Order: sequence, then C-alpha cells, then structure tokens
Amino acid sequence: MTQTSMQVCLSEPELAVLAEAMADLLTSGVCVALRGDLGAGKTTFARALVRALADDRDLEVPSPTFALRQDYETPRGLVVHFDFYRLTDAAEIIELGFDEAVSSGITIVEWPERAEMLLPADRIDMQLTEARTADCRKLRIDGHGAAETIVAKLAPRMQQG
Repeated sequence: MTQTSMQVCLSEPELAVLAEAMADLLTSGVCVALRGDLGAGKTTFARALVRALADDRDLEVPSPTFALRQDYETPRGLVVHFDFYRLTDAAEIIELGFDEAVSSGITIVEWPERAEMLLPADRIDMQLTEARTADCRKLRIDGHGAAETIVAKLAPRMQQG
C-alpha cells in the first residue's frame, strides 16, 4: 500500500482551516480516522470538518462519545461521525452500520484503532498529539488508497512543521 504523508504543528484555529481545506477535497467513500490521546484535538477537528462539509459554521456538532454515531445530511451528502472509544467488540461497530456509512458517504472516526480491521482502504489517518506549547497540536496525516491524492493536495496549503 502506498501512502502520502505530511506532518505539521497547528493551533486550534489552524486546525479549523485545515478542516475547511480538507472538506473541499473529500468525496463519498473516504473515511477520516482521527487518532490521539484524550484532549489531543480529535473532536475539535471533527466538529470543524462536519461544519465545513455542512457549510454551516454554527451547526451544533455534539461529540458522539455516548451516542456512538451522529449523522448529518449536508450539501456534500451524508456525513457520519463515529466515536469507537466505548466499544469493546467489532460486532458493535457492524451493528452501528459502519460499513453502510462508509459506502454511502463521508465518515469521520474517533478512536479507529478499536476497529483497525474494519477501516476502509480509502482513508485519511490523522494522528494528533499535544505539543509542549498550548497553541500547537502536532499532526501527522497519511493518505491511503484514493485518499492519497487528498493528502497530496493538502500538503502545499499547510506550513511544514
């Protein structure tokens, strides 16, 4: 499997700018897998991405930590935001309709490592890490399959960290 990757250091407002740039490039069938410790910025990025895809900066985007899945009808089609943190079994992910969501829209997954074997080949893996300064999140983005071109197109837009 080939991949395209980039690594940057971004503030919270810069994460939102990245989400907007990514939203312009995402297509149905692509999954954005957000990895990182608690408080690393996964939900912050996911909210900004959903709002950008919906073209609504004021859209309420609750964390799916307890609901496990939040669906959004957007001008770009169906966007489904999953949070696998509380899941203990791959069967639970299947019951949530993950496969159907991936095939019918854009999916965003927090804690994807809990379902590594179910992740689609066309995906963007994002690893968020808190940096030593409060205004920076280290971010590594890897594109796989069809999503490789998305990451390649994002790279020139971002300052290299």
